[in-house]
Amino acid sequence: MIELMPATAADHAAVADLLASHNLPLDGFPDDVPLLLIAKEGEQLVGCAGIERYGASGLLRSVAVVAEMHGRGLGHRLTAAIIDMAQANGIDALYLLTETAAHFFPKFGFAPTTRDDVPESVKRSVEFTGACPASALVMVRHQAG
Repeated sequence: MIELMPATAADHAAVADLLASHNLPLDGFPDDVPLLLIAKEGEQLVGCAGIERYGASGLLRSVAVVAEMHGRGLGHRLTAAIIDMAQANGIDALYLLTETAAHFFPKFGFAPTTRDDVPESVKRSVEFTGACPASALVMVRHQAG
């Protein structure tokens, strides 16, 4: 049985290993990712998803699932749960950068946008200022109020 739960400091090394295995940026992790969910099967970390908060906006990042769990819906569960967590924490809009998952996020209400439409606070994040290449697709999801 796979359980979703908030990450603790004890989980950070395993999350960093998972992100590195997916070539996802570690810059700013874990300090800039206060809203971090993990998925565990027993004691084994099998997935994660995080949000950096910038006022009423958030930057979705660090969505990853171990290879053995691909195709089982865990990425969907984590993404839906982190969106719910963002909404519960008063985040009105979620932004993300992706080079590989543009097909995945529209299922959750994300749509392409331009860097010009991203709030300045989010554009100052590590992800926007250097961790992700300028070629990465920018997407936004406005939360239902």
